[in-house]
Amino acid sequence: MKLSIVIVNYNVKHFLRQCLDSVLDATQNIEAEIFVVDNSSQDQSVEMVQECFPQVHLIANKENVGFSRANNQAIDMAKGEYILLLNPDTLVQKDTFEKSIQFMDEHPDAGALGVKMINGEGEFLPESKRALPIPSVAFYKIFGLSKLFPKSKKFSSYHLTYLDDNEINEVEVLAGAYMLLRKTAIDKVGSLDNTFFMYGEDVDLSYRITQGGYKNYYYPETRIIHYKGESTKKGSLNYVIVFYKAMQIFVEKHFIGGAAKIYRHFLNFAIWLRAGLAILKRVVAQLMMPILDFIVIYSGMLLLAKYWEQAVLIAPYPPIYRYLFVPLYIVTWILCIALMKGYKKPFALHKINKGILLGTVAILLIYSLLPETARYSRAIIVLGAMWTTVAMNSLRYLLHKLKIKSFYFGDSSSRKIMILGGKEVHRVALLVQLNDTAPEKLLFSDLTAPFDQKKFIELLEDEKINELVFCTETVEIHTVIDLITQLKDHNITFKIAPKEPGVLISPQDVRTPIAEQEVEIDG
Repeated sequence: MKLSIVIVNYNVKHFLRQCLDSVLDATQNIEAEIFVVDNSSQDQSVEMVQECFPQVHLIANKENVGFSRANNQAIDMAKGEYILLLNPDTLVQKDTFEKSIQFMDEHPDAGALGVKMINGEGEFLPESKRALPIPSVAFYKIFGLSKLFPKSKKFSSYHLTYLDDNEINEVEVLAGAYMLLRKTAIDKVGSLDNTFFMYGEDVDLSYRITQGGYKNYYYPETRIIHYKGESTKKGSLNYVIVFYKAMQIFVEKHFIGGAAKIYRHFLNFAIWLRAGLAILKRVVAQLMMPILDFIVIYSGMLLLAKYWEQAVLIAPYPPIYRYLFVPLYIVTWILCIALMKGYKKPFALHKINKGILLGTVAILLIYSLLPETARYSRAIIVLGAMWTTVAMNSLRYLLHKLKIKSFYFGDSSSRKIMILGGKEVHRVALLVQLNDTAPEKLLFSDLTAPFDQKKFIELLEDEKINELVFCTETVEIHTVIDLITQLKDHNITFKIAPKEPGVLISPQDVRTPIAEQEVEIDG
């Protein structure tokens, strides 16, 4: 047996299915076995594997035993010369395994190999290659020096950003999302350490492989898509705590004496620092737009009130109206917009407008119940609602036109979609329209025919396409990767219609025609 593939799954059924489809395509010319270890998923992952992939060796755990232990369950059973640890939220190219194995065959000193990983938006994932988190390296990363000096060998050593992303290099640490291991190396240094529940196990294993006399290689001659876990993004509090706790385990295991004590104190400080920053970042990200909305709306309503005073009332409003009632109106509109999911990205104008309408009705209802002395102006409420609608829509349109990615809005009136594939494009077109309101433009392209990438990109620009849907039943993964990396700065949303019927997958969620369900990717 040449290759044993181990995939640990937890509640990502649809990602797992498309991953297995790509794995089967990539193993057509390789003697391989595939293991799926399910950590007590509640989304019918086990049933899906049993029904759709009977050739896969399935281990269905009754509880979540963690990433390391689950991998080891399959490693103990593996018969391959090489063992691949692969995340379920990945897509591999057809040549990925063949090229990886060929390199390992040609380099007997290689204990492990990682490949170039990109996310679902076409961006390179820096964790494709890393250094050991020794105190100095960790310090430069935690305090942002690695980002300030990305080409500095000293300051950017954690993600090795000074190394060319497209060149083969010997590195210290590989990512567990794709880690090809030589079985003889594992037999010598041991498999994953069960002490690590999640995170840090790849660092530990990478280190032990080098300590065993082998080398770890970063190999960018082939690429994979790794969607990455939304619930474990590096900005999340959960990630910070779990990751740095994992680093503490690593330190206690491999560092001794005073160095270990100092490093432990440093990591404790880092945990609290990054946790605080993570909370602050999340709060700022969530409140930034509502605060901006409040400022814009309040400024406009003060001008409206002043105009109404001079033109109609010929008398000023009392200070309590300006500084209490008007802010309460605005807060009501903002809360109703949030209730209608108007602050969920990408922004949808129809949700925002529904929220304003709901807020206006609520304000007028409460207004009618107030005593006469507190009913200052129904006209300002109505005019304020009109101003709020104009201001909020205009503000988002401006941010959209400035191509500020985080403020991109996805109103149905501006959706211009191209579906890429063969015979299945019309089936996928129906799926697209079942999940969302009808787009302004819907085009098709048959990538099974001779394909000029440069002309294709020009066509996308001419037609102002802002959403691409890849049908991977006919479009190969390397074509998907080529295009999304080329178009990552074009403000285009990328989705995949896998072989599984009735499913659309994007970097943010999984959608089905029956119900729009958002599924967090659990990295």
